[in-house]
Amino acid sequence: MLPSLLPIAALVALASSPSFTLAADAQPYSWKNVKIGGGGGFVPGIVFNPTEQGVAYARTDIGGAYKLNPDDSWTPLLDFANSETWNYWGVDALATDPVEPNRLYLATGMYTSDWDPYPGHIMISEDYGASFSVVDLEFKLGGNMPGRGMGERLVVDPNDNSVLYFGARSGNGLLKSTDYGATWEAVSALPSAGTYIPDASDTTGYNSDIIGISWVTVDSTSGASGSPSPRVFVGVASMGEDNIFVTENAGSTWSSVTGQNNTYIPHKGTLSPSEGVLYISYSDGAGPYDGTMGSLYKYDIANATWTDITPASGDDLYFGFGGVAVDLQVPGTIMVAALNSWYPDGQIYRSTDSGATWSPLWDWAVYPEMNKYYYYSDDLAPWLGPNYVETTPGTLQIGWMMEALVIDPFDSDHWLYGTGATIYGGHDLTAWDTTHNVSISSLADGIEEDAILGLISPPVGPSLISAVGDNTGFVHEDLDTAPVTRFTNPEWSTSVDVDYAGNVPTTIVRVGNAGDEAGKQIALSTDSGATWTPDSAADNAVQGGKVAISANATSIVWSSSGNGVLVSANSAAFAAASGLPDGTVIASDKVDDSVFYGASGADFYVSSDGGATFTAASTLGDSTAPFDIAVNPGALGDLWVSTDKGLYHSTDGGATFTAVESVTQAWAVSLGASPTEGDYPAVYVAATLDGVTGYYRSDDEGANWVQIDDAAHGFGSPGSNVLTGDPRVYGRVYIGTNGRGIFYGDIA
Repeated sequence: MLPSLLPIAALVALASSPSFTLAADAQPYSWKNVKIGGGGGFVPGIVFNPTEQGVAYARTDIGGAYKLNPDDSWTPLLDFANSETWNYWGVDALATDPVEPNRLYLATGMYTSDWDPYPGHIMISEDYGASFSVVDLEFKLGGNMPGRGMGERLVVDPNDNSVLYFGARSGNGLLKSTDYGATWEAVSALPSAGTYIPDASDTTGYNSDIIGISWVTVDSTSGASGSPSPRVFVGVASMGEDNIFVTENAGSTWSSVTGQNNTYIPHKGTLSPSEGVLYISYSDGAGPYDGTMGSLYKYDIANATWTDITPASGDDLYFGFGGVAVDLQVPGTIMVAALNSWYPDGQIYRSTDSGATWSPLWDWAVYPEMNKYYYYSDDLAPWLGPNYVETTPGTLQIGWMMEALVIDPFDSDHWLYGTGATIYGGHDLTAWDTTHNVSISSLADGIEEDAILGLISPPVGPSLISAVGDNTGFVHEDLDTAPVTRFTNPEWSTSVDVDYAGNVPTTIVRVGNAGDEAGKQIALSTDSGATWTPDSAADNAVQGGKVAISANATSIVWSSSGNGVLVSANSAAFAAASGLPDGTVIASDKVDDSVFYGASGADFYVSSDGGATFTAASTLGDSTAPFDIAVNPGALGDLWVSTDKGLYHSTDGGATFTAVESVTQAWAVSLGASPTEGDYPAVYVAATLDGVTGYYRSDDEGANWVQIDDAAHGFGSPGSNVLTGDPRVYGRVYIGTNGRGIFYGDIA
């Protein structure tokens, strides 16, 4: 018989907390999130510590991890992630230590696909997430991959907290640590590492990878304090074959749990210690988007018996099941969430008799009328929707993608659940069992998880206007107050870019990528984004890319996704702009209405006829990939271009360029308010300067720079971020990140 634990020395390497390096003089900055307030993205996991009251954490798929505060707000833990550690923000699993609650463990890594060059990590904190050491794994993890809501895959043994288990993706199986996560060994005896693949034909690798281990649950009742728990359950992502396994000797040998129903994938395995019961939710997809059928079972550990306690059947069952919560203070109280009930709303069920009977969060009256058993408040994020109980079928008010569902182990009234847009919850949960009416509020304050795709800070009107993935975009009059609404008419799921007219800065253009069925994918506003009108000049089939509007708002140039570079003058139908390659980076001059700019490869282009035709005017060194063009709003023909080979400045409309010394690569570039009136604008750039990648400001046209990011604020991947300077406040700059929303920085 093969040994059950195979040491794999090459698998891990313990590293210290990430370091921070300066390339230029540092200028201290004060950084804050621009408040959107709703979370903005998927929250796949929430975990309470079972032994220290008030300790809880949330993990997100692209926005890192957060710690709960006493006032229901959240503190981000991974804002130090930078150009080399950006995949820390994909948190695939989370564990809080039940013996030493100061210990926190995160399994991080964004993608298992080729486009993520970094391995996965186990991040270890001994101070509640204030600092981390990092163990690099030999393989990748997928915090933003299919199946990311399963779990938790990472657990601490409550009887011997030096022991941890971690269930990996991609067929890498189960790992075990006996030294608080510092080193790991493969548990080779586990019969299966999971076989389910969402779509084997997907050539991108996103849907064609093995999901792997679904969850690991240690049976705390099976052992005694001071020794490893002998009984551990593991669920794996497989269908049509055994997918739940158990060990009775702490991982030396394993067997399939007898009598199991292996029709669907087990998503959660939640232990009710007082009952000696394991509750398991199932879905026919890996989630978080799919799942049209599922079930809920309870397994009586002592008697080795299974009971189907699925709370819906027949026509009422058209979804899989995700989050499962038990009330540790009231044995037999259990809740389960529909993973995806897209119509007429999400659904959560509650039972106080171990699943024998159930009550729902809503049910049908006389169709199409619904009975909804909750109060609703989105005061912290009013853009989420109407701030009242919406009884119209089809309004997803309860939520979707509900894989995280928890009850505070110290307070039966306190509950939280994660959705595709926010964290909901409340403090009167037991009213469900009496009046059958509970309070649901958006409780994601401090979690800013949006992916920001475009930013402008116009010289008049609101401070900031953003184009946002999944949440279309926002106007911020007050940076510290959540917007009342997001963009409407049209309200595409995603806006990809936004621009303002230099001489008429209240006129704004934006583009989206919601697909043909969403109608026009370009819209105009003449009131600084307060109201919008679809641009009738566009074809419904055109979407995505980048957009620029001329100084007097008479012409729009659109570097679309898949349809080349287009131009519309005086509201005429969009037609091909002459002289530009597909995918050209574009910008408008902010003074001269007839002038547009473009960059592709090493070539720089200029149009003097409103974007109808472009001519190659100069070159950008040996660049192969321009990223951004920043135009001085107060000087004709003064512009900056960031590329994979550096940062370039022109003062003659692009006829000639000067490379900025010491900058070897630059991504976003923008101009902001001058230090004093009449001075040249401040220049902001995300760049590699003197070998150090960071964020910099120059007050003298690039001759000297100060570094403005710091050890606590790395802003993730610079190549995925957007940046804009504030034209009215000297020193203020906005950084839109791919997962942590928008930051604004002021000189400290």
